Amino acid sequence: MGQRLHTEEWRAIPSTGRDIRLLVMRPTVSARPPERTPGILWIHGGGHVFGLYRAIMLARARSLVDKFGAVVVAPEHRCALESPFPADLEDCYAALLYLKAHAEDLGLNDSQIMVGGESAGGGLTVATCLLARDLGEVSIAFQMPLYPMLDDKDTPSSRNNHAPVWNTWSNHRAWRLYLRGIRPAPAPAYAAPARATDYAGLPPAYTCVGDIEPFYCETLDYVENLRRAGVEAHLDVYPRWFHAYDMLLPFTPKAKLAIARFEERYRYAADHYLAPQRS
Repeated sequence: MGQRLHTEEWRAIPSTGRDIRLLVMRPTVSARPPERTPGILWIHGGGHVFGLYRAIMLARARSLVDKFGAVVVAPEHRCALESPFPADLEDCYAALLYLKAHAEDLGLNDSQIMVGGESAGGGLTVATCLLARDLGEVSIAFQMPLYPMLDDKDTPSSRNNHAPVWNTWSNHRAWRLYLRGIRPAPAPAYAAPARATDYAGLPPAYTCVGDIEPFYCETLDYVENLRRAGVEAHLDVYPRWFHAYDMLLPFTPKAKLAIARFEERYRYAADHYLAPQRS
């Protein structure tokens, strides 16, 4: 058997009203000095409804550990079937605070804290960055919200969408479950980041999306809003790519290209972006 590329450890951390489990992944082969080791909060997808399925939902995160020596923490946050908004955001923010507070123990540079995730995890990535900016407790160097779930209202691409994996029906159902604690009031930006009106001060971003999936328009809008606010943002669009294409079909040429571009952007961020903590 070959040498394991990383270790995985579960830790219990406090969140609002309860403890949650946090998966900590650290490199064993590609480890770097702490001053050159980013710490990444990776937030799993699942439409705010489904839980953490490690085999598929953490593939991107594991590659950052195994190939590039990053330290990744992934919270097993509450989902909407158990608790609606804001439970999962509270859990993600608790994990972000833990990442900052335990940077020395985890062997990472707290000036290179990053946040990423796919789908609903991408939406929570943006919400976590918004919350961190507004509270001023954690500085985030880079965000990676991949094909993010951002808008509780229909867009041109989410309306009457019948693409595989995720479509209009599943999107409406997920948002109803997630927002059931606050509707009929309008969704706040921390729940649906497309409702935000101020994107200034957010960290540089990379995202990607397929042009036939529901989240196509909201992803493009998010990138445009970041750029208008003076935030560096990069976007890759993949033709005929349905939702989570790269996760479900990672062996295809299109998925391999998407993964390579994602890793290229990550490498650039690791070499160029710093966000020193204020305290």
